[in-house]
Amino acid sequence: MQNLIECVPNFSEGRDRVVIDAIVGEIETVDGVTLLDVDPGAATNRTVVTFVGPPDEVIEAAVRAIAKATELIDMSQHAGEHPRFGATDVCPLVPVSGISMEETVEYARELAQRLADELGLSIYCYEDAALSAARRNLADVREGEYEGLASRLEDPGWKPDFGPATFNPRSGATAVGARGFLVAYNVNLNTTSTRRANAIAFDVRERGRLKRTGDPLTGTIELDEDGEQVWVPGSLEKVKAIGWFIDEYGVAQISMNLTDIGVTPVHVAFDEVVARADARGIRVTGSELVGLIPLKSMLDAGRHYLRKQHRSTGVSEDELIKIAVKSMGLDELGPFDPQEKIIEYAVAPPAGRLAGLAVKRFVEETASESVAPGGGSVSANLGALGAALGTMVANLSSHKRGWDDRWEEFSDWAEKGKACHDELVKLIDADTEAFTEIMAAFGLPNTSAAEKSQRSEAIQAATRLAIEIPLRVMEVSLQSMEVIAKMATIGIPASVSDAGVGALCARSAVMGAYLNVRINAATLSDRTKAAEYLERGLEMQDRAVAAEAEILAEVDRRL
Repeated sequence: MQNLIECVPNFSEGRDRVVIDAIVGEIETVDGVTLLDVDPGAATNRTVVTFVGPPDEVIEAAVRAIAKATELIDMSQHAGEHPRFGATDVCPLVPVSGISMEETVEYARELAQRLADELGLSIYCYEDAALSAARRNLADVREGEYEGLASRLEDPGWKPDFGPATFNPRSGATAVGARGFLVAYNVNLNTTSTRRANAIAFDVRERGRLKRTGDPLTGTIELDEDGEQVWVPGSLEKVKAIGWFIDEYGVAQISMNLTDIGVTPVHVAFDEVVARADARGIRVTGSELVGLIPLKSMLDAGRHYLRKQHRSTGVSEDELIKIAVKSMGLDELGPFDPQEKIIEYAVAPPAGRLAGLAVKRFVEETASESVAPGGGSVSANLGALGAALGTMVANLSSHKRGWDDRWEEFSDWAEKGKACHDELVKLIDADTEAFTEIMAAFGLPNTSAAEKSQRSEAIQAATRLAIEIPLRVMEVSLQSMEVIAKMATIGIPASVSDAGVGALCARSAVMGAYLNVRINAATLSDRTKAAEYLERGLEMQDRAVAAEAEILAEVDRRL
């Protein structure tokens, strides 16, 4: 999984396209960062920009864009409907994949420090990045807005977390935060009634509805002992929702902001709206995703609906996404293109050169005069096929008539097998890339003593990588044999031969990868390390050969 962070800076300029383009242009100068959206608003005089990428690159892009905004935006001349207190008003970081919230908080504070040190900005940290509970809520941090900032900075209790505590009339102040991924999500209803849609929205949204005496719609609003209105919470945490009618589609929707999909995932929100709508005699017909969504959310949804069907979840990403789309009706109002709607797919590099080839092309490429792909990539491919066969037997067993009470047992095995063949597919290209690293190292300058030393170090580093990749192929292929062995023993009888073929592939992958370990270890100057590699590989090869013999014996017995 890629390590990705989303950044959503809000700049206090929504009318001058030249300024907006100049700011956005700075983001596009950073390799590895993908610009997802630029949303200027004339009335708010504010532009919300969304981009995503690896953490270090995202931070660099944010610094460059904010530097340009600091240069071009004069807050003393700014007016707009949206609350604001700085040229770059807020800049939240959002974990997308491969990054925890704790790590995102550290990145947010790193960004805050850079903005203070390099640009001289006054920075407040909010949400999960807040350094004190009083500053967690953005509204509290921004209270008084730009017009009240000068007097607020004089209060020692509101000294910025980073940067000067002096008022800069041009740039104001900036709030840098870390928060969960927000998903804008609409659920479609078979009604045209906004009032009934709102009733469902009030049922589910965290805030709920005002408590009334008598009629729930027209009765007297209840007050607490302090004279404050009493609210009855809804059923979903971290969810904001209203009901509205969409002329374009001729139906009412529940429009939701899921402000933390770690707390309330999309599929949970959908199911809850279905239940609440049904209780009011209304049917959900589908849903609509506004903007993008992390891959994990779609995969979790697919697994959720497969589990409800008592079906194996050890299937491909494509299948999980298809199940999620169909289960939640995400394609009711228009096509759902995963390449455009899922963040990781929208920013993903092209598929591996070799792993993306059709079988015929892979075979032809292997047979060509080029030295790669070679035995290492072919071994990884063999391992992937072996693991895939074990996964197939588990999936077939999960769906076998009469074995309905065992679907989850086989689903768990299928998940393990899928994890193995997914990684082995990636290792097909990783092995060839490791060989390319060696060739590149040999091509380095070799004239001066310094160049010879650097070249030698590069060759040795590339050689270690060229050993460690096939060792990983061995490890994962050996892991897959646990799944294959179990399926040979308890899997559907009609596919026991498939388990046997899987064992042959996995054992061959281990032995083939070990040949690569041996040939590369021979050129490693650190002989102690080379011996460790060889011993580790030999031990795995022996285990694979023994596992294959046991599996084939079981297959022979069942045949």
